[in-house]
Amino acid sequence: MKRRRLMAEMNVVPYIDVTLVLLVIFMLSAPLLTQGVNVNLPKGVTKPVSDKTPPVLISLTRQGSISVQYKGHHSAVALDDLATTVRHIAAASHNQVQVLVGGDAHVDYGKVMAVMARLQEAGISHVGLLTRPEGH
Repeated sequence: MKRRRLMAEMNVVPYIDVTLVLLVIFMLSAPLLTQGVNVNLPKGVTKPVSDKTPPVLISLTRQGSISVQYKGHHSAVALDDLATTVRHIAAASHNQVQVLVGGDAHVDYGKVMAVMARLQEAGISHVGLLTRPEGH
């Protein structure tokens, strides 16, 4: 009788299949993880902002909620806590931070001015207003 020899090699094909399935799942789910706030910016003639340092983006929605975005981190903030939040970001970046405020076209002007007052209270001197280019 002929004895069958045992195979001592490891079969890696199932592992490659599982890895490729996981890769496809992560590739499909990655775009869904981005967050943002839908703001209808007013139109105007503007120049692009320099890309030397990432700016702090403050968005005001039509409902009046405020959100702060910096280096991919996005969080909703109350108006009373805005100065503290921006002051912490400025301290972490050695006080060389530029703040851009983007308000919905239908947001109350007083709300925008309240945000600007909180930024002044935080000691921020470089503040810009976001607009949408004409024709968009």
